[in-house]
Amino acid sequence: MATTHALLGMALALPVLAIAPELAPAAFVAGLAGGLAPDLDLYAGHRKTLHYPVYAALTAGLAAGLAVLVPSTATVALAVGLTAAAAHAATDAAGGGLELRPWLADSERAVYSHYHDRWIRPRRWVRYDGAPEDLALAAGAAAPLVVVADGPVAGAALALLAVSAVYVLLRKPLATVAERLARAVPAGLHPYVPERYRGV
Repeated sequence: MATTHALLGMALALPVLAIAPELAPAAFVAGLAGGLAPDLDLYAGHRKTLHYPVYAALTAGLAAGLAVLVPSTATVALAVGLTAAAAHAATDAAGGGLELRPWLADSERAVYSHYHDRWIRPRRWVRYDGAPEDLALAAGAAAPLVVVADGPVAGAALALLAVSAVYVLLRKPLATVAERLARAVPAGLHPYVPERYRGV
């Protein structure tokens, strides 16, 4: 779930809170943004256009090194944001395939590796986005944020967890709704509808 990625990204800022609390607000925002950013490709080559499991990890490592050598709001935010984006791409590979109903396990495409020039297959440790184990992962990331962080961060974590719970309840029916909505789209707009919604 996008909310799980956001919560995991925010959790990456917890060490900053412990070491340099004055830099933590920017780190939490960067973690949230970095966790969500790869999914901006949802309607344009999802899990390929903005997902970089190898290159993002390398870039995040360099940014983390810079943040350690030259700690500032900008360098720490950059490091946390890039690490969150890299974690997003890596955890997509741990989940289900890129399909409308990933619980059917029909797709062997989890996330695209530009370094390897091929799709990485889904591991299905989290069977699909919105599975109960996805909610458990979101709750595990939210718990330390609620316990350790201050009001706004804890509030955001609880809100994201609430959205996650609702999504888990509605996940399977939403696939049918999306398919029906895609069929209702005027023919001229079909090229802009992701293939998985068109049943291609």
